[in-house]
Amino acid sequence: MPNKQHSTTINLPRGTLDLIYQTNSATAKDGMEQSNNVQSNHYQLEALLGFAQRINPKRAFLFVSKVLGRHIPVTPSKMRHAFTDLANLVPSDLPEPILVIGMAETAVGLSAGVHQALQTRYPNALLLNSTRHAQHDGNHDKSTHCLLTTFSEDHSHASQHLIYQSADKDTQAQLLASKTLIMVDDEASTGNTCVNVVTALRNAGLEQLEQVHLTTLVDWSLNQNQDNASDDTIATRLPNIDFHRHHLLSGAWTWTDTPNPEPIIMPSVDTTEAGSQALGDTGNWGRFPTLNSTDGFDDYLLNFQTAFNLFHQQEQFDKKQLPQRILVLGSNEFVWLPFLLAEWLEIQTQNSTVSFSALTRSPIALGGAITTMLSFNDNYGLGMTNFAYNVEPSDWDLIVLCVETSADSVDDMWKDLDNVLVVSPGF
Repeated sequence: MPNKQHSTTINLPRGTLDLIYQTNSATAKDGMEQSNNVQSNHYQLEALLGFAQRINPKRAFLFVSKVLGRHIPVTPSKMRHAFTDLANLVPSDLPEPILVIGMAETAVGLSAGVHQALQTRYPNALLLNSTRHAQHDGNHDKSTHCLLTTFSEDHSHASQHLIYQSADKDTQAQLLASKTLIMVDDEASTGNTCVNVVTALRNAGLEQLEQVHLTTLVDWSLNQNQDNASDDTIATRLPNIDFHRHHLLSGAWTWTDTPNPEPIIMPSVDTTEAGSQALGDTGNWGRFPTLNSTDGFDDYLLNFQTAFNLFHQQEQFDKKQLPQRILVLGSNEFVWLPFLLAEWLEIQTQNSTVSFSALTRSPIALGGAITTMLSFNDNYGLGMTNFAYNVEPSDWDLIVLCVETSADSVDDMWKDLDNVLVVSPGF
């Protein structure tokens, strides 16, 4: 029996968003066996999404995830359940080698979570995230790592993405031999970005790809009649590829502009420069192909404990000293190790509430799901404005701001707050 469709209308300052949607059920697709470990077969729209207005002339609205930990603080356990449930929708018995690829900046933590869950079935699956930060060797050496390819995300506020190859010959050989690509993103509709990614990867040497699995929290291709939105058309645009979609909720949207909307001036955030601030050593959590996304976490956890001890003027970390309300903030693409830190804190504490969110370069207007906005200079030395949404500093006893640059690189706004602990890698 098909899932029941629902409809709703979202009114935003620049227009109206009409939605039809249906909850997902964990049924096998296309005759392929799926994992039977799905913990939550149904995710309701209001549990997954809020809505807001983007400061972007390309698309005036934004789906604001309530499980991603990017624009709305979320408990790590809730995020982990969503990661695992989404991974468990991916079929078993896929042709290997398998490559899991995540889209910067929003989905780099999501992709790592999906990858980690998939490794219970596919222990040799590789993780690789796109990035908008050009990578250099060492703190001051400006020689660049080798790019694998680039692609464009046409509707994004920052459209250009970089994908790096591995310096390890065996890992690079496995990457090029990939037969299944699992592309992870927070949402999808037309599939244009997916086509761009797959085309770029095939042109870069991944010529053995047989299957592509577009794996998203929400898929907006349901009942869309646009020619470029159908699975059949995506398959046509990806010759010799078996294409599939997996998602927690599916739907379709129609946007109607208000009459004579005011012009939008979008901040300049579309850059793939490295910035003047050096990146510290945080291991490899997916900017380069990796089997182990937790590489670097032990050192970062030690950095947190050391910084916490200095913050409280004590010699040894004691979990009993943790305050009651803790917010861990990742920064831009650096979210996976901070998420693991937040998850560790949540497990350690019995009397504390731990939530996770992240700084972002995405410009979003106040209203709807965005109730507060902090703006400040980015910590990468790019000279752009960054934002933290739905974060009121006074609501938290401790804010743990996690960066991959030096502690001195953060904006004075954060330094001036008494409840902010900056955790940076050792330089």
